[in-house]
Amino acid sequence: MSGARPLRVLVACEFSGTVRNAFLARGHEAWSCDLLPAEDGGPHIMGDGLKAAYWGCWDLMVCHPPCTHLAVSGARWFTEKAQEQADALAFVRALLDAPVPMIALENPVSIISSKVRKPDQIVQPWQFGHGETKATCLWLKNLPKLTPTNIVEGREARIHKMPPGPDRWRERSRTFSGIAEAMADQWGSPFALRSAA
Repeated sequence: MSGARPLRVLVACEFSGTVRNAFLARGHEAWSCDLLPAEDGGPHIMGDGLKAAYWGCWDLMVCHPPCTHLAVSGARWFTEKAQEQADALAFVRALLDAPVPMIALENPVSIISSKVRKPDQIVQPWQFGHGETKATCLWLKNLPKLTPTNIVEGREARIHKMPPGPDRWRERSRTFSGIAEAMADQWGSPFALRSAA
């Protein structure tokens, strides 16, 4: 990092370590946080991501709140889960209001757009080296929009077509590594270098 101060990064609601590891690889102090244990045994806070967000010690937070009650793909069940949806939206608002200077909140196309605010950006895996489609919305605070790094051919909706099963939610929730790498490159290094100036 050429002498720059590493950022303290919280990746809230992540058990895979994908985003956390991208920041770690660039010399930042990064922790994932989730109610589940980390799959890879890396730096991880097992607990409430919202509580961790309010510790007041982070420079940057990337958060992936559960989309079960938010994603428009489940709109046919919205009337049956009004309270769950209200709780999920309150969680999103609290994450966006956390005392962290830079925040990125990630979710699929969801009611966050109509109930909180429209996303600042929508990205696709095929813009970052993966030949797949999965619209990913980003709500940003003091962060630039991601610039595509590797636009590739192929527009397979693999995630959408996954068959039902006990691990379907787990696989659908993973961040694509190319997007995670772009986050770490574009949101980590420029701010770290600026803070060291």
